[in-house]
Amino acid sequence: MQEPVLVIMAAGMGSRYGGLKQIDPIGAFGEKIIDYSLYDAKLAGFRKAIFIIKEELLPDFEEHVFARARNYMEIDYVFQSLTAVPEGFSVPEGREKPWGTGHAALCAAEITDGPYAVINADDFYGREGFRKIYQFLRESSEKEPGEKMEFAMVGYYLRNTVTDYGSVSRGVCETEAGYLKNITERTQIEKRQDGIAYTENDGESWMYLSGNTIVSMNLWGFTKEFTPELKKAFQSFLEKQVPKNPQKAECFLPFVVDDLLKAGKAQVRVLSSADKWYGVTYHEDKEAVVEAVAQMTRNGDYPSPLWG
Repeated sequence: MQEPVLVIMAAGMGSRYGGLKQIDPIGAFGEKIIDYSLYDAKLAGFRKAIFIIKEELLPDFEEHVFARARNYMEIDYVFQSLTAVPEGFSVPEGREKPWGTGHAALCAAEITDGPYAVINADDFYGREGFRKIYQFLRESSEKEPGEKMEFAMVGYYLRNTVTDYGSVSRGVCETEAGYLKNITERTQIEKRQDGIAYTENDGESWMYLSGNTIVSMNLWGFTKEFTPELKKAFQSFLEKQVPKNPQKAECFLPFVVDDLLKAGKAQVRVLSSADKWYGVTYHEDKEAVVEAVAQMTRNGDYPSPLWG
């Protein structure tokens, strides 16, 4: 079978962070969060990574990420562009926001014809998740026509994935017997004095969630059968959702998966991880990430410098 590929979504704008967080250094020798993900992915077995970036950021990625990583892994990239839409569609006037994680994954899926994992560039996932998703992809097989496609996601405990500095978006999962039943994207989840909660009306009311709730951090494992479904989902999004919110509507990857579940076309195995998530949603998060990585380095989990 073809070797699984790691797809890295790195085209976000970082508006809440206040800068290009994908290449902001957090290690003692200038290492970025994505460097640690690449290191863990290679230990898990991945040998190739495809980055999804904005074209204008290519020089930054070449200098700060690709130059070192290419000594250890095969690195490719693809541009996520607002104009990369199917024939017959156009970009709404004034739109600057990328089309979302579903569109990002589609950009990369079109240049790989084997199984692939998908991650965010600015999230620290921990080693366990990469090991489990690689093993799943190595053992995956294409289904016969009419059979349910089988994908996978690594699920994290909500309590391990929130920040002290504001709201986060998470795919809240309902599972049964190790498989995903449904996933709901909550775009405003916050730590509050009395627990973790989300709002759907800008804070007028809050719904509380258990810290043991399983959430998606966009660590997915797909076979190539997913790509045509992703294409159809993106076209449907352009037809139905963009006219309602032309400047900010996003095609979320979990939405595409959830629609396939509801249609009975796919099943998704949930591979749980107890690792703690670290990320830089807000600039204030950086200090905690720097200290966490420094402690893991002191514990011997990572060499310093990371790439030798």
